[in-house]
Amino acid sequence: MVQVAPAEDKLDFKRVLPIFVIVLVDLLGLTIIIPLLPLYAASFGATPFWIGVLGAAYPVMQFLAAPILGRLSDRYGRKPILLISQLGTFAGFILLAAATTFPMLFLSRIIDGLSGANIATAQAAITDSTNEKTRTQGLGLIGAAFGLGFIIGPVIAFASLALTGNDYRAPAVIAALFSLLSILLTQFWFKETLPVEQRGLGKNKASFTFIAMFDALKHPTVGILLILIFAQQVAFGGFEQFLALFTLGRLGLNAAGNSIVFVFIGVIVVAVQGYFIGRWSRRFGDPRLILAGLLLLALGLALTAMTPKQPVPWYNESAIEQEMGGGRRLPGGTPPTQGVSVPLPPGDESTGWLGLAWLLVAMVPASIGGGILQPAINSLITKRVTVTERGGILGISAAFLSAANAIAPLLGGILFQWGGSSTPFWVWSITMAVLAGLAFLRIRPTEGAPPQTSPA
Repeated sequence: MVQVAPAEDKLDFKRVLPIFVIVLVDLLGLTIIIPLLPLYAASFGATPFWIGVLGAAYPVMQFLAAPILGRLSDRYGRKPILLISQLGTFAGFILLAAATTFPMLFLSRIIDGLSGANIATAQAAITDSTNEKTRTQGLGLIGAAFGLGFIIGPVIAFASLALTGNDYRAPAVIAALFSLLSILLTQFWFKETLPVEQRGLGKNKASFTFIAMFDALKHPTVGILLILIFAQQVAFGGFEQFLALFTLGRLGLNAAGNSIVFVFIGVIVVAVQGYFIGRWSRRFGDPRLILAGLLLLALGLALTAMTPKQPVPWYNESAIEQEMGGGRRLPGGTPPTQGVSVPLPPGDESTGWLGLAWLLVAMVPASIGGGILQPAINSLITKRVTVTERGGILGISAAFLSAANAIAPLLGGILFQWGGSSTPFWVWSITMAVLAGLAFLRIRPTEGAPPQTSPA
């Protein structure tokens, strides 16, 4: 006979659907920009180091703001905090589209980062709407929204670049429009998930202090998980930040070409976080998922570092130089592409499919591993704290993620510029392998695992 799972074992999709759709629409703006931002900065003549600094601007601001907004969402509800953060994101994208100098790019990312509690607050809303048995799957939907964003967003970026003759401002305008749509959806569709009687229960707690972060690290069960979520994001976040520059110098892929690579990554992440992770969590438990994610990410990063240097068959050096110039000139009239410290493959170098094929194979374990880790770790974190602490602990988790996102581009930029394009990926791969050993020793494989049942 087929065994029917109890209702409490099933995720209430009707309840979480508005959160999922709002996060997806909000993330479309971000995923339109992610494949483009490093090249956008390079078109102003930025070196890999300064591109790394630009990449750090958003998470540094988010690191400071997200825990505060997370605590405020515990006190005043999820909806008003979502609206505030989305308004900041909208303003940031408008400024990004209007940028005429490299410092303006910085300011746009700072504004967006200061209001960047979108994901932490959405995660808190998900935990309000799930129980312990469905939380991993629910949090996985946030990751699935990222994955869908990485499918749809880069396609939109590709189309807007094609229609505007590779004008890098066009995707930023479209990103702002999606941000505006997310504001409207939150205002008119999203229903508050935190009951009034549960608000302010932790009002005597500070919104955020560095002491609170260190105290969380000392927690006997949560501390190790915060270390893991920080370290895996340094690796996977750095991978996302520098993939476009890596493929530019290794394969000769421009912004449109990189958009397609991000679509491929997004398809895998959607499959993992939108479908498989719920089944895997119920079958294997979060600790085993975390170990598998670390090992797969380590493998994918190592394979990426070994990608053969072979331009794609359609590579055209002069066309990429013209695209990245974009009509802008550095002081003295120097075309920006002449000042970029990411050398393009020579135009007379033999082209082929090997490099691209190798990279796409490497993306499979990297994307599966990266797709597993964040929802599995956050799910285990929320199962180790009380209901009144969830928003706060997810805010602290988001702060560690933001700190990792700030360190990753800085570290990656230094390693990329002074050690070569493969060096960051090797460093991150080795780090993940070491942490897999730590996770094996410190997290019990059977913790949180469901009881074994006979097959249906």
